[in-house]
Amino acid sequence: MAILTQFIFRLSFGLALGMALTSPRAVTSGYYRNHLYVLLGLNVLAAMVAITSGQFQVAPASVAAVLSYAGAVLWLYEKPRAGIAVLAILSAVCLWGAWAATNWQHVDTLLRGMLMAADVLSSGLLLGITMAAMFLGHWYLNSPTMAIAPLERLVVMMGGAAAIRGLVEAGILANYFAQLTPSSGQLLFIALRWLSGIVGPLVLAVMTYKTLKIPNTQSATGILYVGVIGTFLGELTSLLLNLPVAGAT
Repeated sequence: MAILTQFIFRLSFGLALGMALTSPRAVTSGYYRNHLYVLLGLNVLAAMVAITSGQFQVAPASVAAVLSYAGAVLWLYEKPRAGIAVLAILSAVCLWGAWAATNWQHVDTLLRGMLMAADVLSSGLLLGITMAAMFLGHWYLNSPTMAIAPLERLVVMMGGAAAIRGLVEAGILANYFAQLTPSSGQLLFIALRWLSGIVGPLVLAVMTYKTLKIPNTQSATGILYVGVIGTFLGELTSLLLNLPVAGAT
């Protein structure tokens, strides 16, 4: 349950942020409205998990669900400024939820605390921006006359998020290896985590960007689907490994 809640909050944080950074002047309102319903479903699920498990704060997920619905209504009535503002607030609330669902009890050094905070932030950026890019690529099927520039920007941000995630993970691994010797099983999971969740998205971001220069939004969207699967697999593996606190006493 802890992994599911953490994953939902991280994904919701990054997805809301990616949507907020997408210009409504170049993208139709349906993109925001429909995918706010996705955020609504995710945060209702997080609220249900929090209620049934009793291990997490219910407030972040509940507030996020209300904001998701309010944002969808705003986009339904073509209120882009208010809609973007709600997305920004929603992103902040989901980040609060992710940090609130993090087990800080094992933090015994400033370095480990900084790594845990950066772990949540960088993970959410990679998950959410990749998902936002895939959703936008898919939206071109509904609105094929939209400019490609917004999708190109999201793909560039996806590559940047993967690079930032790689730097954070490198710091986490360096801290971990300085304290413990990993087992062969852990090394396999670490390799899987890096190949599917960091190296893969970096390569796929480059491929997608070059595909958009043809331009071919359908092929680019197919590549982004693979990117979403890779980031999901990589981040879930990272949550299972829990390396930022693995050496805590």
